[in-house]
Amino acid sequence: MTLLRDMCYPTPHELALAARALADEHPALVRLRQVGASRAGRPLWLLSVGGEPAGAGAPDRNVLVVAGAHANEPVGGPTALSLARRVIRDLAPRAGCGWHFLLCADPDGAALHLTPRPYSLLDYHRNFFRPPGPEQPEWAPSLLPPDRLPPETLALTALIDELRPVLQISLHGTDLGGSWVQLTRDIPGLSEPFTKSAAELRIPVETGASDATGWPSPGPGIFVMPEPGTEAAGAFHPEDTRLSTWYHAHRYAGTTAIVEVPMWASDLVDDPAPHPDPRRALRMLAGRLSGDADRVAAVREGVYTADPDAAPLLRAVDWTLALIPRITVEWTGPGAPAEATTAHIGSIDAFGRRLSLRAAAMLLRVLRAQGHPAAQGLDRLVTGWCEEFAARFQARWIPVATQVEHQTRTVLATYERLTAVNR
Repeated sequence: MTLLRDMCYPTPHELALAARALADEHPALVRLRQVGASRAGRPLWLLSVGGEPAGAGAPDRNVLVVAGAHANEPVGGPTALSLARRVIRDLAPRAGCGWHFLLCADPDGAALHLTPRPYSLLDYHRNFFRPPGPEQPEWAPSLLPPDRLPPETLALTALIDELRPVLQISLHGTDLGGSWVQLTRDIPGLSEPFTKSAAELRIPVETGASDATGWPSPGPGIFVMPEPGTEAAGAFHPEDTRLSTWYHAHRYAGTTAIVEVPMWASDLVDDPAPHPDPRRALRMLAGRLSGDADRVAAVREGVYTADPDAAPLLRAVDWTLALIPRITVEWTGPGAPAEATTAHIGSIDAFGRRLSLRAAAMLLRVLRAQGHPAAQGLDRLVTGWCEEFAARFQARWIPVATQVEHQTRTVLATYERLTAVNR
């Protein structure tokens, strides 16, 4: 795919054009249909490979692959196309199984995250956007009542109800770090092919992912989410993962896997050595995060605009800043770990840096559009934070094609291991 060779993430429109070409090339096997529309009226496209989803000729089981659920994680779209092409070529994964690819779950968000070809962390953040939690398709059910869910979420849950997938895959990415997989149910044997792929492609495995703090880990980089009805909802987030669309597949005995891959890699998140003083490190990280957030909040207080284009950016800034006090309390409270690996503290360090950086970067977009006098100072801050982030974690770029290859391998291995367990 030319876009991958050029190190460019395709837009939702480009994904739809490529999917249409696949459907035209293989009319007996591949279908493309619209399954909903975004709040702004952008189409939600589903590419299907295999039998009809219902009725005569329906496959024994279905796999649903969701791309683009987070606007700032564009790798899922090209991975979905890569998977579709492999399933078309290879009969084994589609024997008795329909494969369905939601090409972009949040096209409105994707239209605001304008970094198709990032050459550095600073370039990535220049036009950064990530919507607040209630506006994210997968997270919305954990934060909003049913009558206020956005149309993207309703389309996704309706798709799960229609397909009743044995496996739902959500394709995600991280700006800097390593690769890991989160599961709503354990899939025995997944760690071996996952870590083998990562090693072959020189992608570090995030063995202490901050997103999965306290979750069981049956193998390196594999984390199993809390069961519904348990107390542990998840770390450092207001969302309850058990209310997200990830668990909607459980209604039909399905399992969801979230596959994360980095844009820039850091070996610091793959260090299993015990950290010498985790609580002291967390206190330091909490203090830095609070100070950084205060600097961004001070600029935010002076920003007033009626520009409708600025509204989603400012909602996202305010949402991100509101998260930070809760996070710093968790890092410094009685539940802070007395023991942790260097990888885990490194993952938390990266998590904290990206929170304040994202808020500053989105606010900077608003200031630049306004010609605000504070834009120059905030620009220097964003630039400095990006440089410090990259230097601290010795960031190295992972080519888009490599990111896609690792996600593709991991998805196919996940399905293979799941079907082996269920035979």
